[in-house]
Amino acid sequence: MMQIANIIFLDAPAGTGFSYSTTLEGYDVSDTISAAQTYDFLRKWLVDHPEFLTNPLYVAGDSYSGIIAPIIVQEISDGNEVGDQPTMNLKGYVLGNPVTDDEIDTNSIVPFAHLKALISDELYESFMKNCKGEYLNPDQSNASCMEHILAIKECIGKLFTGQILEPLCKTISPKPITLKLNPRFLIADDTDILLSSPHVPRPWCRHFNYVYIYKWANDETVQDALHIRKGTKKHWERCNKTLAYSYNVKSSVDYHRNLTKKPYRALIYSGDHDMSIPYIGTHEWIESLNLTIKYDWEPWFVDGQVAGYTMLYAYNELDYITYDLRFATVKGGGSHSAGIQARAVPCHDR
Repeated sequence: MMQIANIIFLDAPAGTGFSYSTTLEGYDVSDTISAAQTYDFLRKWLVDHPEFLTNPLYVAGDSYSGIIAPIIVQEISDGNEVGDQPTMNLKGYVLGNPVTDDEIDTNSIVPFAHLKALISDELYESFMKNCKGEYLNPDQSNASCMEHILAIKECIGKLFTGQILEPLCKTISPKPITLKLNPRFLIADDTDILLSSPHVPRPWCRHFNYVYIYKWANDETVQDALHIRKGTKKHWERCNKTLAYSYNVKSSVDYHRNLTKKPYRALIYSGDHDMSIPYIGTHEWIESLNLTIKYDWEPWFVDGQVAGYTMLYAYNELDYITYDLRFATVKGGGSHSAGIQARAVPCHDR
């Protein structure tokens, strides 16, 4: 089997997964602090493993990492420029269904719902007219607009936003459909309130996998195999909600814009059935970077079958391409396309 890459999977920030801090201050973290911690980790890891220093380095992440990863790439790039050691052989970054910008991500939910026939033409047109396309922060005093938003939430509120074709998990206390839709929280799966049962109920839903991972990750033999330090974690949680976390970056678009001036490659891919971070919002902020389109919208294939669609963008300086960004959709994919759709893997190969 061909080896594609050496991969470091990092639980970040400190306190998530099996990671921990030796001080209480280490758990007081934010988007920018998390990125700085990761950069510091990479430097220390490469000092301890110098045999990997010449390997091409790509930073990858999905979901909320769409905020953090571009900051990490910026940290590495800036560190290389000022002579931080060791110098990292940074080549680019990969992001899947990335949270990027509150306004763009959330406001793209309604156009996505319309394109997927989840709301009617009439409701969509009325929403665009009365709400001016504003779904994140609508005018609360506009009765017509608020009525349209309530109607939209009635239509989409009981769908699994991460993959609209899959069943919604049955929970003890389902989220009210009147809750404000925010991509930062749509992607936080409420595994803790899943109905507990010795048998998996039907129909199956994706969150049941998260229940299984709780049992797996808290098994002592598993932790021994992973070389988890004794006493550092009493109980593994998929989402540690006790962290004092500050969401201090509302948009990572400017980080992407800064990186377009550097000689890096970027791959941004989206499952075309993800309503939490719709592909049309991702495409919108990519377009805002004002890059040159090298290859327009076209299909890409796996085993002769259409697996999605792609575009290639580039930043040109004196007719020399210094940066390129490939945007790709994964046909039938959801919010974690590489995990849900095996056909997304060739996306990384390219």
